[in-house]
Amino acid sequence: MKQHLLSLIIPARNEAEGLRALLPELVEILPDAEIIIVNDGSGDGTLAVCAEFPVRVVSHPYPKGNGAAIKSGARAAKGDVLIFMDADGQHKPQDIPALLEKFAEDCDMVVGARQSGSHAGAHRAVANDVFSRFATWMVQQPVEDLTSGFRVVKANKFRKFLYLLPNGFSYPTTITMSFFRAGFSVAYLPIHTPRRATGKSHIRPIRDGVRFLLIIIRIGTLYSPQKLFLPISGGFFLTGLGYYFYTYLSGGRFTNMSALLFISAILTFLIGVVSEQISALHYKDIDLADDESE
Repeated sequence: MKQHLLSLIIPARNEAEGLRALLPELVEILPDAEIIIVNDGSGDGTLAVCAEFPVRVVSHPYPKGNGAAIKSGARAAKGDVLIFMDADGQHKPQDIPALLEKFAEDCDMVVGARQSGSHAGAHRAVANDVFSRFATWMVQQPVEDLTSGFRVVKANKFRKFLYLLPNGFSYPTTITMSFFRAGFSVAYLPIHTPRRATGKSHIRPIRDGVRFLLIIIRIGTLYSPQKLFLPISGGFFLTGLGYYFYTYLSGGRFTNMSALLFISAILTFLIGVVSEQISALHYKDIDLADDESE
C-alpha cells in the first residue's frame, strides 16, 4: 500500500491557549506529518505559540473566515492526504489514527461524526440533526454529521472544489455534498468532542444562525436542485388546484389567486430545471485532471 504524506491543517483565530495544549499532542502522534496552522488574523499570541513547535504557519493579514483559512491551508499543503481539525481542543488528536485507519479502507473522505452530547449547545445539535437528515434524504445515503470540521480527505479531490467553498463556517456542508454529487466515497467515524475548554467561539448565534438556515438551500442546489424545487412546485400546484375547486364549487369562478399559484408552480419547476443544469456544470470537468496520488 502506498505511504501517504499527511498534511494536518488547523485554522486558528486567537487560539493561543488551545494551540498550546493541542500542538504537543499532535507532534507526538504525527511526528512525520506536515502541520499547518492558518493564522486567520489573530490578535493574541497565536504566532508566538506556533514558533515553539515544528509547524508551518500561513497567515492572513486580517480575519477572512474559517472557510478561507481552510482553503489557504489546502493550497499550501504538500501532502496528498489532508487532515482538518479545529484549534479549540474540541477535536481530540487521539481520534486521528482511527480516522486514518477508516480512510485506508479505500475512502475519499472520512468525517468524524459527533455523537450525542458533543455539540456546544442544544440549538446546534438540533440544527445539525436537521441538516444531516435533509442531506440524507437528498443523497439517499446516511449522512451522520453534515457540519463536522474534523475530517481526512484526499488532497487532489478536495482541491477540485476549492472554488465552491465559502469563506464562512459552512465549508463542511459544501465539500460533503460536492463529494456525494461527484460520486466520491464518503465515510463516517463516530467521535465524541468535549465542550470548548479555552477561548470563545467565533460563531455569533443571530448572524450565523441566518447563514446556517441558508445551508438547506445550499444542500439542495449543490446536490440535486430538482429534488428541492420539485416538491415546492408540487405544493404550489396542489394548493392552486385545491383553491380552484373550492372557488369553482362555491362561486363558479376561477380566481386570480389560483392563476398565481399555478404560475408559481410552473416558474418554480423551471427554476429547478435551470438550476439542475447549472449545478451539473460544476462537475463537468471533475475527472479530467490526473489523479497523481492514486
